[in-house]
Amino acid sequence: MPGYDPARLARDLKAEARRIGFDGVGIARAEKLDTEARRLEAWLEAGRHGGSDGAMTWMERNFDKRVDPRELVPGAESVVSVFVSYFQPGRRPGGGNAEAAKISRYAWGDDYHDVLKEKLAELFDWLDRRTGGAGGRAFVDSAPVLDKAWAQRAGLGWQGKNTNLLTRTHGSFVFLGELIVDVPLEPDEPFRADHCGSCTRCLDACPTGALDAPYQIDGSRCISYWTIEHRGPDLPEDLAAEFGTWAFGCDICQDVCPWTKFSQPTRDARFLPRPGVTNTPAREWAEIDVEAWRGRFRRSPVKRTKVEGFLRNMENAALNADRA
Repeated sequence: MPGYDPARLARDLKAEARRIGFDGVGIARAEKLDTEARRLEAWLEAGRHGGSDGAMTWMERNFDKRVDPRELVPGAESVVSVFVSYFQPGRRPGGGNAEAAKISRYAWGDDYHDVLKEKLAELFDWLDRRTGGAGGRAFVDSAPVLDKAWAQRAGLGWQGKNTNLLTRTHGSFVFLGELIVDVPLEPDEPFRADHCGSCTRCLDACPTGALDAPYQIDGSRCISYWTIEHRGPDLPEDLAAEFGTWAFGCDICQDVCPWTKFSQPTRDARFLPRPGVTNTPAREWAEIDVEAWRGRFRRSPVKRTKVEGFLRNMENAALNADRA
């Protein structure tokens, strides 16, 4: 690999990332996340990563790789952390219709895994050409990488009391991704400030009590966990009525966050909502047939819950709408 200036290369890489369509980009040195490792270990040991169905036991695997990028990419020198906004002003889950099923904003359009991986591949190709041969991998929420921790290390934002990454420029409705590369790049200063202050809006608003302490989440009580990750015919009786008409994910703790006012519109049309996804009555969704569902949600994050889970969630949302 020919010689180059790590500072200049970092500046040029950031400019290229923004040209490609990333709304935020920062760089961290590839090293073990010691503090985050202790927190993750304690959280997993407390069993707070999901319900008794074991749907999230995958988080217990590959612990060393989760906390050290050099275990994922031999010779890793830098972690390039990026984010893309998916916020759409003027639209909200349910569209103001009390009978409509609420689907989280992140699942309105195409699967973000595919969109961000495409952008990251383009950025890596640029780096490979610029350096005469770079090694590395792209990651988008599908491998053992602590996205929020790296975003904070790269100076992009801080983990809020709702456990999401909060940014001063785009709020929290952003998708995160990384390039872990064997190229030394000048790192950014980590984001050290916590701008949540004394605010507890997210904790107060969570209908199931999943946010039972600041910066902590109990996955076994989280609407997103039960409506996306849970595999099984039934939802927990003690919680299902509190889901309201949320049928895939939940945005409550983000919607109430004061930093949401800084959200910026998405610049990628692939995240725009599919027809009916924001305002279709839950009862109508609950009667959809399998083939229609597959066609409607082709290349969509909604497919993660499988058709059985989707119909289960819609039945619960319809029941809750009837009770309201």
